[in-house]
Amino acid sequence: MINEPSVDALVRKLGTDDMPISRYELCVVIAKRTRQIIEQMQSTGVTELPGKQKEIVLACQEVMNGKFRVTKD
Repeated sequence: MINEPSVDALVRKLGTDDMPISRYELCVVIAKRTRQIIEQMQSTGVTELPGKQKEIVLACQEVMNGKFRVTKD
């Protein structure tokens, strides 16, 4: 179970006052990024992340660190 960062913090980080995101949208974003991380690991031959960190935790940390933003079409 992921406790940090919290779901509420992730929702606030990805959304804006003008365009808030839902928890469902957050799940979709995190799932897509997690799949990208897994694919990158498989293509480079990496079997596990440093510190035995899970891919989904890395995706959540990337959101909190502002490494990517969500755009709506």
